Amino acid sequence: MALGVKVKVWGNYALFSRPEMKVERCTYDVITPSAARGILEAIYWHPGMKWVVDQIYVNRPISFTSIRRNEVKSKISANNVLPIYNGAVKPLYLSTKADIVQRASLILRDVEYVISAHFDMTERANASDNPGKFKDIIMRRLRRGECYHTPYFGCREFPVNFCLCEDEEIHTAYQGEEERDLGFMLYDMDYTDPGNIQPMFFRAIMRRGVIDLRNCEVIR
Repeated sequence: MALGVKVKVWGNYALFSRPEMKVERCTYDVITPSAARGILEAIYWHPGMKWVVDQIYVNRPISFTSIRRNEVKSKISANNVLPIYNGAVKPLYLSTKADIVQRASLILRDVEYVISAHFDMTERANASDNPGKFKDIIMRRLRRGECYHTPYFGCREFPVNFCLCEDEEIHTAYQGEEERDLGFMLYDMDYTDPGNIQPMFFRAIMRRGVIDLRNCEVIR
C-alpha cells in the first residue's frame, strides 16, 4: 500500500545541472525528480522503503541569475592515496594555482516547490516494518524539521528549507498557464547494474504549474 505525503521546500538558490553542459554549469528550469527524491531521502530513508515522486508544484516564478565560483578541476583519487597509506614517501595535495579555476554558472534564484510523493515497501523491509509505521515517522520528522543531513538544491552550497505541506489546494505561480514544455530533463539514474549506471530522461510538461510524473514516459 502506498501512502502519500506533500513536502514544501524553498531556498534562495538552486542548481540542477544539465549533463550536456560539460564545463560551466547550467541549471534546468525546475527541480529534477532525482533531486526531489534526494531531499526526501535526506529527511527520512530506510532500506525497507523507496520514495517515488508523483508531482512537483512550482510555487514561485522561474528566475535565473549568473554567478562565478572557484572550483577544483581535479581530485585526489584512491590510486594517489594507496601508495602513501602503504608507506611511500611522496607529496599528497592539490595545488591551488594549478587545480582551482573560476567558472560561471547559470542558477535558479528564489525557488519554492511542493513535492508530492509516496513510498513503496521493498524486499529489504523487516517483519516489524509496515507503511503505517513509516508514515508516522515521516510525518513526525517533517513537523519537527528533522533530517539526517541538510538537504540541498542540486549543490551543497544551496541548502533547502522544508516543512510539511498540509494545504488542501496548492496555488502555483503558473495557475493561468495551460501548458509549458520544458524539454527533456533528467529523471533519475538506473542502478540496476552497479557496474554500468545509466541516466534516465523524460519530457517535462508543466500544466498550470504542476509537473505530473505519475504516468510519464521514461527514456533510457
